[in-house]
Amino acid sequence: MESAAVTATFVRASRVAVADEGAFAHLRRLMPDAAEAKVRARAGAAGFPQALADTPSSQLSGGEKARLLLALATFAGPHLLMLDEPTNHLDIDSRAALIAAINDFPGAVILVSHDRYLIEACADRLLLIADRKAAPFDGDLDDYRRLVLADRDANGKDADNRGAAPPRAGRAETRRAAAEKRIELAPLRRRIAQAEAAVTRHNTEIARIDAALAEASLFTRDPAKAAALAKARADHADALAKAEEEWLAASALHEEANSG
Repeated sequence: MESAAVTATFVRASRVAVADEGAFAHLRRLMPDAAEAKVRARAGAAGFPQALADTPSSQLSGGEKARLLLALATFAGPHLLMLDEPTNHLDIDSRAALIAAINDFPGAVILVSHDRYLIEACADRLLLIADRKAAPFDGDLDDYRRLVLADRDANGKDADNRGAAPPRAGRAETRRAAAEKRIELAPLRRRIAQAEAAVTRHNTEIARIDAALAEASLFTRDPAKAAALAKARADHADALAKAEEEWLAASALHEEANSG
């Protein structure tokens, strides 16, 4: 019992010591051989310049604590993108381009979003965040919706939506099957997103070229440029047709797999 008490006291003391340390001290622990100026430069780059770098963590604001945690988590430069509601204020074309870029990114992506289409087009794994914990969710977004409604029913809320919930074992099996299908269909979703982005890109280029070719004097003033633009338009038109065919083929396969 005495040993346990000593251990508990040490843990509490360690937590107090960490809370009393500022961004500089935390970064110094990760850069033990670096000069003080280099550590302070790293702290400044993370948003903790001058005296703020020595402010105890316990006295930082919530946003500053989050910034410090992100600086420590990304210290080694992991091949990681962290995106929080990235489609807010984006139009349809920009959203399609974003989806293609996310799916082409070779590293890991942590995506927080209410955009169901974005999640279904990009996510391979879902995490359920509840009770201050993040755990893998073996299901799709429909399973998540049913889970939320079932929890509300269990708490006596949303009585109008109350219905017979399937057995727990059945729900687990359904979620597991949905997760496997989602992983299986991920390549098709990427193909669809990439084809959509290609269609958008080629349509944009064709519109730009058409605007240039609409200037009648171009053909007499600079016939070589006019010929090059005409050829470029034909190339984009061919590529557009192929992208549309790819979108139709991938969409048909995705619909067939979903209905199977």
